Amino acid sequence: MAAPLRHWRKVWSPLSCMKDGVRAASGMEGVPYKTTIKDQKASSPSTVPEAADVVVIGGGSLGCNTLYHLAKLGITNTVLLETHQLTAGTTWHTAGLLWRLRPSDAELHLINTTRQLLLNLEHETSINPGWINNGGLFIASSNERLDEYKRLMTIGRIHGIESYILDPAETKKLYPLMNVEDITGTLYCPGDGTLDPAGFCNALTRSATQAGARVVERCPVTDIRTVETILGGRKVSEVHTPYGVIKTNAVVNATGCWANDIANMVGTEVPLAPMKHAYVVTEKIPGIENMPNVRDHDTSVYLRLQGDALSVGGYENNPIFLDRLDREFAFGLYELDWDVFSAHIFGAVNRVPVLESTGIKSTVCGPESFTPDHKPVMGEDPNVQGFYHCCGFNSAGMMLGGGCGDQMARWIVNGRPDIDMFGYDIRRYHAPLNRNQAWVLARSHESYAKNYNIVFPHDEPLAGRGQRLSPLHQVLENEGCIFQERHGWERPGWFSDQPAPTEDYDWHGAYDNDPNTEDRYKALLTADYSFDFPEHHHLIQKECLACRETAAIFDMSYFGKFYLTGPDAQKAADWLFSADVARAPGTTVYTCMLNRNGGIEADLTVSVCEGGLGSACDPAFMGRGFYLAAGGAAALQNLAHVMKEMRTHSWDVQVLDHTEDMAMLSVQGPNSRAILQQLTDNEDFSNESFPFSTHKIITIAGHRVRALRLSFVGEMGWELHIPNASAVPVYEAVMAAGKPLGLTNSGYRAIDSLSCEKGYRHWHADVRPDDTPLEAGLAFTCKLKTDTNFLGREALELQKSKGITKKLVTFTLDDPSRPLWGLEGIWRNGEAVGYIRRAEYAFALGRSIAYGYVKNPDGGKVTNDFLKSGTWHLESMGELLDTTVHIRPPFDPKNLRVKGIYEEKPALCVSEAVV
Repeated sequence: MAAPLRHWRKVWSPLSCMKDGVRAASGMEGVPYKTTIKDQKASSPSTVPEAADVVVIGGGSLGCNTLYHLAKLGITNTVLLETHQLTAGTTWHTAGLLWRLRPSDAELHLINTTRQLLLNLEHETSINPGWINNGGLFIASSNERLDEYKRLMTIGRIHGIESYILDPAETKKLYPLMNVEDITGTLYCPGDGTLDPAGFCNALTRSATQAGARVVERCPVTDIRTVETILGGRKVSEVHTPYGVIKTNAVVNATGCWANDIANMVGTEVPLAPMKHAYVVTEKIPGIENMPNVRDHDTSVYLRLQGDALSVGGYENNPIFLDRLDREFAFGLYELDWDVFSAHIFGAVNRVPVLESTGIKSTVCGPESFTPDHKPVMGEDPNVQGFYHCCGFNSAGMMLGGGCGDQMARWIVNGRPDIDMFGYDIRRYHAPLNRNQAWVLARSHESYAKNYNIVFPHDEPLAGRGQRLSPLHQVLENEGCIFQERHGWERPGWFSDQPAPTEDYDWHGAYDNDPNTEDRYKALLTADYSFDFPEHHHLIQKECLACRETAAIFDMSYFGKFYLTGPDAQKAADWLFSADVARAPGTTVYTCMLNRNGGIEADLTVSVCEGGLGSACDPAFMGRGFYLAAGGAAALQNLAHVMKEMRTHSWDVQVLDHTEDMAMLSVQGPNSRAILQQLTDNEDFSNESFPFSTHKIITIAGHRVRALRLSFVGEMGWELHIPNASAVPVYEAVMAAGKPLGLTNSGYRAIDSLSCEKGYRHWHADVRPDDTPLEAGLAFTCKLKTDTNFLGREALELQKSKGITKKLVTFTLDDPSRPLWGLEGIWRNGEAVGYIRRAEYAFALGRSIAYGYVKNPDGGKVTNDFLKSGTWHLESMGELLDTTVHIRPPFDPKNLRVKGIYEEKPALCVSEAVV
């Protein structure tokens, strides 16, 4: 007898322990598919191939997609190893939803790749992947949620994805069984749908095996062997199974919840947490046929059409964590814990009232893997050459599978993916945090619980804070610093009028934890949740204008700080850095590091130096060396890129990492010279003695530091790179000398605004691995006029000869009262030509400023004439806004201020604008 929803908790007994209640999936009655691969027979293999170009481990969505796309690239000497049968583990019981709209251009591309694959696979293989295109409907219960949907609609439209904002009456007409009395509106995407994992994986592997690949089921991996390389690295060499050893140079770990069983074989750890994830399947609901799938984000519930019934699931605050799963747990399920699942009952019944009297046909509760930022973990391990991660898909492995399998294959074959995948790259994580199970669990829980929250521009995590601290952390906290978290680092965001430390994570009140009631940090963070100007907009303005008018001090200790030394250091530097670093010691150069396609893997400063006395800021080494200062959010990726090239070329070099034992202060603004000059007796800070783009070891307030005359905000200023023990006394001395001259503490919110005004690039926003220096306006960083070869040079020269077809362009809004946040559409003469990558409010200009790449809709070159012609608008939340295009960034276009020349008052440079 089926149980009506209102009696769920009475009919079913909740579990008391997460390890109990395992049940077999007999008949698969709970899963929304007619067949599963478990029903097929798979005999144990007698042998495996002796060698393969690529070994894919795991026969779920990601493993099958990777094998398929490798074959499409012509790599067919491959083998997929599956311990049980295809789709075992997590893939087989997935709900199989595909939602096309996401707040990321990369994810839009990945999902669209999956969708196109689903449309073509049956024609290619004669196997139906189970694609049902019934559309998707997002529910907004507030104006803020509807604004988020308008942003999704805008970025989707730029990428050719059809969607519509509907009012409650239109929503009711589309979905007659829905309660619309409490909604503000909805977002309807006709191209959404569902797929069948068994049909999808069968079709993928049929195509791959017909091309020459092999699939070996019932074949566990027992070991992976590696050989040593230089600089402490290792390289994959063999995969061991009960049926033989496979020699290979590339292994893809696509084993989902079991990823660490495989990763630990090569000494690495994947930051993921297995959890129980559930949905229920209802009895027949008259009139539900052909309705779109629904996401009611504000109640954290989804409703998936299943013929004449619904699957109901969501994300709760108290998911059940799992220990590492038994490798034999293949097609099993757990009994549903109604104490946990009951969080979804009210939302589901409220949205579709008929559910209150509808029976439950079955329940599905299986394992899924979740990560600390709710993004997959992909890419080559930075320390194990040839070992590729492809796991942690946060229950989105089906809809992301086609796109991620495609990019995974390109990563292996071409050395990098075709699109920007840094948000998924294993190198975004700090390795010690990967092994910190408490941090992984807390952050994964928060990401799971917040999965349906509104994605506001300046969100920060509350879990797992305080992992990596600047030596100035407590001093700045006492000054009212509101910190941001990046890669475990606590970095200054902005400054309030009183301290607001982060509290211990309260797990959203779950697991018998009391919610934090007196949490000033959380209250300030909540006040930042807006698509309008935040409540503390004026405080960020104060920090920005202080930097422009007097002086500001920034703690940038979370920057990566590396020394490249050794006999082959110059040879390595010539190859790695796009700019000419064959300079005299004391020179500092802004440069890029590129990939073989000419894409920007990093932008950083490189200082040519010689061995010193042995401190962190002045290490002892023989010969020439190079000091690399890399933006903190990209520091791990930068270091991994350097190490990979060193190992590839077997150069005799050493890489010294002083990120953790050296602080960094940046003193910027018209009064910066006067402030620092007071603190030293033997150093002249004049332009003649200490010009822009140079560095020296000097003494500040009695402490030796490496001072670089640089700016990331467009002002005269110096970076002070300081051993940790000297950080606090140097900071206190600078503040004491600077306060009478207007020196102000400032954070990264100010840096974001100031750098945007000046047109300085942020890596992974303005510039990414799929952008070249020619496209990004950074051609000046490339030594194309020299005879020195460097990584990516050939691709750049080819692009230069053909002309660029996309270009990073500066925009300012004509209306000074409107904010921009990114993802806005760029329109020229009524045609979509791009979207905004990064936007800030430019306080010195008194208006919003934004950067986005523009393409010519005719496929031709993007020239200044193209930019100067036409009528331009930015689309924000469905509204077209008047905008001004700038050939160059409008603040201080002559670059006088960084040279210490303050004769001209900064203003909007109309002469550089296209009006």
